[in-house]
Amino acid sequence: MRALLAMPAGLQHRMFTASQLSRLRELAEIDTGRTVPDLSAAEDAELAEVEVLLTGWGSGPVDAAALARLPRLRAIVHTAGTVRGIVTDAVWERGDLTVTSATEANAVPVAEFTLAQILLAGKRTLAQEHAYRRDHRPPTSIAASEIGNHGAVVGLVGASRIGVLVAEHLRSFDVEVLITDPFASAEEVTALGATKVEPEELYARSDVVSLHAPDVPSTRGLVSRGLLALLRDGTTFVNTARPALVDLDALRDEVVSGRIAAVLDVHDDLADDDPLWNAPRASITPHLAGSQGNELHRMGEAALEEVRRLRAGEPPRFPVDGGRRDVSA
Repeated sequence: MRALLAMPAGLQHRMFTASQLSRLRELAEIDTGRTVPDLSAAEDAELAEVEVLLTGWGSGPVDAAALARLPRLRAIVHTAGTVRGIVTDAVWERGDLTVTSATEANAVPVAEFTLAQILLAGKRTLAQEHAYRRDHRPPTSIAASEIGNHGAVVGLVGASRIGVLVAEHLRSFDVEVLITDPFASAEEVTALGATKVEPEELYARSDVVSLHAPDVPSTRGLVSRGLLALLRDGTTFVNTARPALVDLDALRDEVVSGRIAAVLDVHDDLADDDPLWNAPRASITPHLAGSQGNELHRMGEAALEEVRRLRAGEPPRFPVDGGRRDVSA
């Protein structure tokens, strides 16, 4: 089975360990020492033999022109999350290609990061650390009854793959979990140890609200000024999903005023003078929740498993449905 690393130069060494690359060579006929970032620049003779493309962040689109030169192509194994921008309509129209993604593997560190931020929010760490740095003594402005995770209410906006993982993690803690998602049934939410509620109830009752909805047209601006206004004073809002889902002006107003706290791991480019940078109750991180460093090897392992299944004639573990290819949260 001939395979090709259709990704930016050097990316294979970030996604796979040396051992994993060795196993890849055992599973397929592939040169793991080189990549082909641009399929249009590849030789016709090489592409004519390729059965599997391994793609990743920064890979070029597999369009109709590329497919015309890939007559034996059976599958596109994506080592990252969403395949948007790489898998074009031409792939789905061909009808006989398998597409897989490592989104499930990437969901693991996002859920871990989110869990950590939820628990830290229960301790009111942003407000307490700021006051401690300023006054050099334990803060007295926050009532003891407002601090802690015992009996706290955590609201999850979206029962996506990450939202489900977070809910499962939270079952180990003494917290109440609320979930709002129009596509999840009450029975499905109950099975996660949570309660399904409407958005207004979730925002009004939660001590922490964590966003886990996909970035699709229907969710743009999902977190509105009106919903943010329902948050009680001191609530923490966590966004590891997508910035387009949130009314940034409204969130800025609430956080800069000090009424609520926010953990923003995803955000549009903020101007250098944006007041959020210096807001005491804002944590702004450079998209750290997703796979970093050695966590990338988990995604590489997921891709290896898909290649193994292809070789063995087994169905893929995490196929991408053409009708839902933009859903990655």
